[in-house]
Amino acid sequence: MDSNSSVGRRGLLVFSTLLVVACAGYSGANLKPGVSTLPEVVASMGQPAMSWTNPDGSEQLAYPRGSGGTQTFMAYVGPDGKLQRIEKVLNQEHFARVRPGMSKDEVLRILGPSGSLWTQFYARSNQLAWSWLFCNSWNAEEFFDVMFDASTGIVHSTGQHPNLAGPDGVQPRCGQ
Repeated sequence: MDSNSSVGRRGLLVFSTLLVVACAGYSGANLKPGVSTLPEVVASMGQPAMSWTNPDGSEQLAYPRGSGGTQTFMAYVGPDGKLQRIEKVLNQEHFARVRPGMSKDEVLRILGPSGSLWTQFYARSNQLAWSWLFCNSWNAEEFFDVMFDASTGIVHSTGQHPNLAGPDGVQPRCGQ
């Protein structure tokens, strides 16, 4: 075997290892509930976009991810500093938990931050719209929208609509 072939294989091995580690940290798949600690969560997944500390000392960390921000993971760490669970939250189960009458903070705790490009204020109706891009069950991009009363910050309504920003107004497929 010549040295060029050996160097190429080592380079491929290093690249593959880095790719696996990066993917594991992306969703926290390399972390173990009940074993992994808060510093390990942050070392693996990075600094959260948002975090909350509960009265009992437990913490919730929000990690928006994915191409175009189509995924958000919530990491829950107990008062003992150990990871309890990681949930993928941009899905119908979590969207159904958002109800009229909720505050902005309650929505953020369920879904994490919306994309800054998808926040709009409507002066005529005095409403603020937050939107989250996600992958629907058909693997196509869609938006989940929450409309707030801009004066009170209370949820007025929710809805969904396809992302039609693809070529020729076609709904993009996820991962493209």
